[in-house]
Amino acid sequence: MNYDARLDWIAALAEAGLAEIEIGSFVSPTHLPQMADTDRLLEDWRTSVALNTAIPEIIGLVANLRGAERAIAAGVDKITIPVSISETHSRTNLGKSTDEMIAETKRIVQLVRDRTPAIGVEAGLSTAFGCVVEGAMDPGRVVDIAERVIRAGVTSVGLSDTAGSGTPTQVRKLFRQMYNSLGSNVGAAHFHNTRGQGLANVLAALDAGVRTFDSSLAGLGGCPYAPGATGNIVTEDLVFLLEAEGLATGIDLDRLVAARSQLLRGLPGEPLYGYIADAGLPTGFSRSLRSASA
Repeated sequence: MNYDARLDWIAALAEAGLAEIEIGSFVSPTHLPQMADTDRLLEDWRTSVALNTAIPEIIGLVANLRGAERAIAAGVDKITIPVSISETHSRTNLGKSTDEMIAETKRIVQLVRDRTPAIGVEAGLSTAFGCVVEGAMDPGRVVDIAERVIRAGVTSVGLSDTAGSGTPTQVRKLFRQMYNSLGSNVGAAHFHNTRGQGLANVLAALDAGVRTFDSSLAGLGGCPYAPGATGNIVTEDLVFLLEAEGLATGIDLDRLVAARSQLLRGLPGEPLYGYIADAGLPTGFSRSLRSASA
């Protein structure tokens, strides 16, 4: 996607009312050249944003101390750090063992505290429900690593179904274990829809107490180090589900669906997913939605 289209896409998401936007990754351009200009992207977007636009919290993904330095300099509101449960995924995705990433997390937290303590630092535990190489993960190991990452200083720890292998029963049980161990330090749920379980997993996570979810417009994304995994759950379908469940998201679904036009312009030929974009909202849904969530 070209630079201008990315700027317009971010603006469209902000205008739709998203409270948080992960604008990109502060990683080596050698490994992910498409993320080489994340710093400039954030600066240009903040400069161009309309005064009457609600400014979302901007999140940047970092994998090491150098990335954290760039994110801080760029002015992110929050840093998120991926920590893999699977050793195989950790080494292929990040070039470090899980233990080494926990140690790196501690250094990143200290850097943030020393320079800009107002920036939040969270961790996402990748492959929490399974790895394409190692298979299912031990829930005890997941909770143990979550506790270690909290001791390293992050404020919250989320769970990521990187391979898209999680099921509702797994999700409900593991998040309940996380809440029993970490309480309010449990963070977001991050699901991929590889096997069609994404929104079912959202309902299971809701049942366990989760109220923050990662998603992507039109279901774009995926991890290059999780072969066969598809993109994240579709933001438009997720918002519809949450609102239908009586949870007010503050997001304008019509504007959110309209933001897909920026993807079509910037990524011609890229397949876009989502049932709400194809079928539209049920008749009368918007009116009943507003009264139900007021």
